[in-house]
Amino acid sequence: MRGGDGLNPGVSGSGARIRSEVRTIQPQKTAVRRAAVGCAVMAATQRATTHSADVVVVGGGSSGAAVAGRLAAAGVNVLLVEAGPDYGPFGSGRWPKEILDATALATSHDWGYTSGPLPGRAPFTWERARIMGGCSAHNGAIAAVGHRSDYDAWGVPGWATDELRPFFAAALAAMRVRAYQPEEAGPFHARCLVAAETAGWRIASDLCDLDANESFGLETVNVFEGVRWNSAFAYLDPVRDSGHLSIIDRAIVDRVEETATGAVVHAVVDGQPVTIGGDTVVLAAGVYGTPAILQRSGVGDPDRLRRVGVTPVVESPLVGSNLHDHPMVNAGREMVDDLRRAIEHESARGFVPEEQTLGKSRSSLATDGLYDTHLFPVCASTQTTLTDGRALVEVACMTPRSRGRVDIVSPDPEAHPHIDHAYLTDPDDHDITVLRDGLVLAEELLSQSALADVLLPEPARDLSDAAIRRDVMHYYHPVGTTPMGVDPATSVCGPTGHVHGMQHVVVGDVSLMPQVPRANTNIPAVVIGERIASFLLG
Repeated sequence: MRGGDGLNPGVSGSGARIRSEVRTIQPQKTAVRRAAVGCAVMAATQRATTHSADVVVVGGGSSGAAVAGRLAAAGVNVLLVEAGPDYGPFGSGRWPKEILDATALATSHDWGYTSGPLPGRAPFTWERARIMGGCSAHNGAIAAVGHRSDYDAWGVPGWATDELRPFFAAALAAMRVRAYQPEEAGPFHARCLVAAETAGWRIASDLCDLDANESFGLETVNVFEGVRWNSAFAYLDPVRDSGHLSIIDRAIVDRVEETATGAVVHAVVDGQPVTIGGDTVVLAAGVYGTPAILQRSGVGDPDRLRRVGVTPVVESPLVGSNLHDHPMVNAGREMVDDLRRAIEHESARGFVPEEQTLGKSRSSLATDGLYDTHLFPVCASTQTTLTDGRALVEVACMTPRSRGRVDIVSPDPEAHPHIDHAYLTDPDDHDITVLRDGLVLAEELLSQSALADVLLPEPARDLSDAAIRRDVMHYYHPVGTTPMGVDPATSVCGPTGHVHGMQHVVVGDVSLMPQVPRANTNIPAVVIGERIASFLLG
């Protein structure tokens, strides 16, 4: 297990958690700095509706917690605003079991984003966590970094791979990332390793390698003693008692507006309006939430804003554009009873997650010689969110070219935005071709004797365009809706995350990514938080 980096996990106090009593934020370094904080159980005459801090961070997820924690650790007074509940430090005893349990995905704290009815297929459900720690509190705890070429290709000053390496190291340490060991592999995943080696894969001991190419191995994960180690534990717990961090949870952020000296966040807490001022506001509300806040603030395409009743303030047509994810399909088999019983037996004895192995491979379109496909075996003894009671190999296109949009439908902050991922719509059919090639590789893996002996045979999978379009799913890695760059004509934010046309508003989450890396995006999201904090600290 990788060690700590000064943000040591453990039981600490609750910090200035703004929900159940009045607190006074620590005296600040600039002009208007002292503010009492509101309370759900107080009389209206006692409720304070205005707060302030040096930096206001909107969103306590994978990126936002990292931004807030690093700034507070450096002595900056931070007010963190989160839409979901904050259950306190790791040792508080208040965190729900399903959030802590790393053996399966949690669905109890979700925004409930969906596509609505779609012709010819089931609606999409886009899981996004509504809880302190964000998606790191409910995901598969897979810790991946992608390939160095991903970040170099962004072409954004300050974001080249060699510049990011210290931040990757810090994120991996804070998130307690480690690789599963061979003795930890469950019955299905142990066989996957044998099958992959038989099929000619290079078996890697550490998949968290920015310089490595094709390989198969046991996953690297942010799992500590069976606990899904989320960004709140990693970054907030060490500073909850520092006097530099205050938290407002269960807050719906409406919009942000700039003033002569800073920016003000307008939010709703317990049905009451709240304003929060800061020298800088960092938006880390996620790939759907961050562009929605900007659009409600009048930042976006003027025509789109007027159509939903918002007065344009800053013309930035690309806000909400460039939405993309790794599209995914799967190949699967029913398990024989012996394998099911073996998994049940191992699960009864201890920690056996349904995701433990991962393969990186090339499709016929990988002309740069780098992997562009994930093969992701998944298996559990019973029906779960992922498996439907079957052994699966999920196949993901890691270099997607299809692009969609996120747009608000009204000025109401409670209204979900319209989300259109536009999967498999790139004009050259790149994405669907990569998926088809990946399904062939998945069937090859499943046909190896190590797996074929414990899985029931099935008819060959339909590889037609129609079947893949019908079955395509998301890989839980949406990014890109406020892309960064140097030129305001082709980006929403500059290299330091500042929104073009605004002096005091910064984006600090995966919305900044011009192109998704070849990785599960949780660790890259944390790295973005680390990097934005470093820019703010100078």
